[in-house]
Amino acid sequence: MRHAGFKSILVLFATLLCATGAIADDEESKPTRDLSRLSVFAQPSISFLSFDQRKYFQNAVDTIYAEFKSQAVDAEESLYVAKQNFQKVNFCFPVTAGLQYQVTDGHFLSAGIGFIYDNESVVLSDRKNKAHNYSYTIQGVPAFLEYRLAIPGNLITLSNGGLFSVAVRWYWTLPGTEIYTTWGKLEANNKPWGAGFGVSLGYLIASWNGLNVFGDIGFSTIKVESKETFADIVPDGPTEKAKWDIGGLQLQIRMSFGLIKMPTMKLEDAVAKGKDAKASNATAVADTTAAPKPATDTTAAPKPAEKPVENATPSSEAAEKNAGDAAGNETAPATTAEPPAEKIQPKAE
Repeated sequence: MRHAGFKSILVLFATLLCATGAIADDEESKPTRDLSRLSVFAQPSISFLSFDQRKYFQNAVDTIYAEFKSQAVDAEESLYVAKQNFQKVNFCFPVTAGLQYQVTDGHFLSAGIGFIYDNESVVLSDRKNKAHNYSYTIQGVPAFLEYRLAIPGNLITLSNGGLFSVAVRWYWTLPGTEIYTTWGKLEANNKPWGAGFGVSLGYLIASWNGLNVFGDIGFSTIKVESKETFADIVPDGPTEKAKWDIGGLQLQIRMSFGLIKMPTMKLEDAVAKGKDAKASNATAVADTTAAPKPATDTTAAPKPAEKPVENATPSSEAAEKNAGDAAGNETAPATTAEPPAEKIQPKAE
C-alpha cells in the first residue's frame, strides 16, 4: 500500500513538473525574476528524514517474530509465522505554506508553517496465522522564518536573468510534534529559541501572470527531544530521554502567487542601470583593447611652404648672398686701378 502511495505521489510530481515545463516554454512566461512585493506560497516536497531511531522498532519486530517462532509446536505452525520489516529509509511528503515579502529586488523574507507525517507499519502472523499490525508514526509541525537571496545573473545563471536563489531557514516546533506507536506516544518539548535550521538552492522554473514556480533542493536538521523515553513507546527501547530529528534531505516545488507587485518604475530603473553599466563596461574594455597605439612616424614631415626672405633660415640667406655676389661680379665694372706711374723728370747736368 505504501509503495502504491509513493508511486502516486511521484506521478503527481511528474505531472506538476510537466505542467510547469509547458508554462516555461511559453514566450510570455520566460522567467526573469519574481516581481511580487507580497505573495503567498505553497510548497509540496519529498523528504528523506534523518530518523536513526527506526532501529528500535525493527528490533522490537524481530523480538516479537522470534517469540512467535518459539511458540510453534510443529513445522506446520512454524510455516504460518511470518513478518515484514520496516523500511530502512523514512521518506514522506511534507507540505509547507506561508507568506513571502520582497524587501528589495532579490531579497526575500518569508514566514511559514509545515506539516510532516510519516507512518511506518508492518504485519506479523503468528502460529495460528493470525495477523498482528505494528506501526510507528513520526509527526512534526515546524514553523520557520526564511531569508532568500536571488543570485545575480553574472555569477550563475542558465539564461538571461538571475534565476537561481539560495535560502536559509530557522525552525521552531509547535504542539503536534510527536511520535506515536502501537505501544505509546512521545510528545516533543517545544523550545522558544528554536529547534534547527535549513538551507536550500532554488531555481525559478516558470513565471506567469504573478505565479512563480521554483524547484528547490535542500537539507534541514530539526532536532527535538521529549521528557519521555523510547522505552515508553517501544519494547526494549533506550531508557534515556528521547531525542530525534525530523529534518533531512528535501526535494521541493515552491509555487508562489503575488498579491502586491513591486513598483514597476524602480524595477525598470534598476534593470536599465544594470544594462547601462554593463554596456559602459563593455565599451571601456573594447576601447582599451581595440584602440590603436600611437604610431612612430619614421618618414620626414612635409616641408612647410616657403616664407618671405625675412623668415629664411641662415643657410638660405647665405646661399642667396653668394648667388648675389656672383651675379655682381659678372655685371659690375672693376673698381680697382693700378697706382699712377711716377713722372720721371730729367736729371740736371
